[in-house]
Amino acid sequence: MEFSAKQIAQFVQGTIIGDENVSINTFTKIEEGKKGAISFLANAKYAHYLKNTESSIVLVDELIEIEFPVKPTLIRVKNARDCVAKLLQLYDSMRPKKQGVDSLAFISSKAKIGKDVYIGAFAYIGDGAEIGSGTQVYPHVTIMEGSKIGENCIIYPNASIYHDCILGNNVIVHSGSVIGADGFGFAPNGEDYDKIPQIGIVTIEDNVEIGANTCIDRSTMGSTFIRKGVKLDNLVQIAHNTDIGENTVMSSQVGIAGSTKIGKWCMFGGQVGIAGHIEIGDKVFLGAQSGVPGNLKKDQTLIGTPPFEPRNYFRSQAIFQRLPEIYKQLNELQKEVGELKKRK
Repeated sequence: MEFSAKQIAQFVQGTIIGDENVSINTFTKIEEGKKGAISFLANAKYAHYLKNTESSIVLVDELIEIEFPVKPTLIRVKNARDCVAKLLQLYDSMRPKKQGVDSLAFISSKAKIGKDVYIGAFAYIGDGAEIGSGTQVYPHVTIMEGSKIGENCIIYPNASIYHDCILGNNVIVHSGSVIGADGFGFAPNGEDYDKIPQIGIVTIEDNVEIGANTCIDRSTMGSTFIRKGVKLDNLVQIAHNTDIGENTVMSSQVGIAGSTKIGKWCMFGGQVGIAGHIEIGDKVFLGAQSGVPGNLKKDQTLIGTPPFEPRNYFRSQAIFQRLPEIYKQLNELQKEVGELKKRK
């Protein structure tokens, strides 16, 4: 697929500086530019790359001043990053979708399959499962009995969706993810542990994306909920009976313990750990490796374990690095005080 500078400028509502007829067919970083590619410049400190880039078109934030001649055609826009995202979405939407059922797939006669569905080789669709129209199920996916998958979903290879789970529309599940495995429920009996049956389900609402090798456990009773618009990175663990609020995002290796309620529009950095049976308000931003033992009110930016305001956190870290020196000074002061007491 090729697009001219004129077509791109019309789509992103930008202003062309250079040849409006030059065309591109791929994307690349500005420092790795090549002929036929489009790049972007959103930070003035990288403007020097414009001097030597071979990219044919560069999207540039309108506030960045260019004081030297450049080879590529420039398209001035309000926000180059946003424009690149829109162009990538357009490019991705124009790729042909897979359709048809591979002869090596297993589909139960009791399953319901919508229109224009793709089901790859060695996929398994169990009794009573439902697959919505336009959904793509890639090879080696397992969708167990009674699960319901909405329309226009993408389930990538080797993902597993356990029995009776529900996925809404436009859900993406990446390879290796497991939805609906048993919650971690065991009761000590004095000699061993009794397994507590996990008879609930997982409910995933519309427009959710789940990264590779992420696990979302089914509830003991009722449902574990992933609300609409949630984005989970790779290697995230969501325990049983949790409720993740709308449009919340989590980076890799976040772990949420059971029966925890997370608010809307929260953002958690990598390796954040959340204790069980607590509630976190809307728009809580947690820095990487934060550990949360208790409830958090809404509209906060926090870091650390337990988490606190970033400025105080970094001040505390600066003091922590000086602890050996402070400890040495404290010992010296104690000795001096002891000697003064002896003189009395």
